[in-house]
Amino acid sequence: MLDTTTADTPLPTSAFAPLPHLVVVRVSGPGTDQFLHGQFSQKLEDITSTYSPRAAASTPKGRAYCLTRMVRQDSDILLAIPAVLADDTLDRLRKYLMLFRGTSMAIAPQARVLGLFGDEAANRLHPDASVTLRQPCDTCAVGEHRLIRTEPTAEGLARYEFWQLGPLSEALQEQLEQCQETSELNWQASQIAAGIAELSPASVEEYVPQMLNWQHLNGLHFKKGCYTGQEVIARMHFLGQLKKSLFRLRYTGNGAPTETGVTIHSGDRTVGEIVSSIEFSDGHGELLAVVRHDADFSTLTIAGTDQKLTPLPLPYSVPEQTPDT
Repeated sequence: MLDTTTADTPLPTSAFAPLPHLVVVRVSGPGTDQFLHGQFSQKLEDITSTYSPRAAASTPKGRAYCLTRMVRQDSDILLAIPAVLADDTLDRLRKYLMLFRGTSMAIAPQARVLGLFGDEAANRLHPDASVTLRQPCDTCAVGEHRLIRTEPTAEGLARYEFWQLGPLSEALQEQLEQCQETSELNWQASQIAAGIAELSPASVEEYVPQMLNWQHLNGLHFKKGCYTGQEVIARMHFLGQLKKSLFRLRYTGNGAPTETGVTIHSGDRTVGEIVSSIEFSDGHGELLAVVRHDADFSTLTIAGTDQKLTPLPLPYSVPEQTPDT
């Protein structure tokens, strides 16, 4: 039986994890690209059958309320969003969708997302996937489904997403059953180790996407033109106004308050907030937190405790965190 309380250490190197916390939304119709272009941070022309980038939707003040990936299937666009945020996200987007006659947006009931650990699991679903899909966001079709390479963990574990868009063929089902099934907590742990922020009800509208390192995950297109929140996002990018961003941190000892929004201190100074966290079976924990760049990282603690936080590496570079001195 899968452990549903803590993540494994080390993480599995060949396995798949169903991700029921995500739902897949399908946008269809003649206005699909124009509608999404006006709300998300990606250039829709760039989203193809072989490239599925991340994207953000934000308020007019540039605060992210949706972090997702955009996947093209024929003329439709698919988005994966947390189920807990689905109603709110779709309500926000429908205010703009009304302008596009004949275009629809709805949760796809037969679709789901699986997280794949390691090249072996991906190669079972598509021969030579690990060679064909070289970079994060690279995509290939597996029948009607989509296999997408995503960011590795900082420790070098290859990861993929399998977007199952309908019933599996017998052959695909057999290949999947030959893989080890692992817990969703393990995937969430790998997301933290890969530096991928996910929004929750407590973090919606709290951050400009750059504060979540979205520009370093191919999630922001700075030359695509206007979309909601674009002015604030572009100003922060071009004027170099980013003063805090996403860090990966480690703590020891289960039971520390690590809910989203719990503050991080340096001495008596509040310098950040927790975005997501996970506890491991050996007793340590890891978290992603938005922290000020000028914080003293040798003295970080979780609010209300003496639980010291130690910086851990990310698998991608964040130049803003180490400015030239």
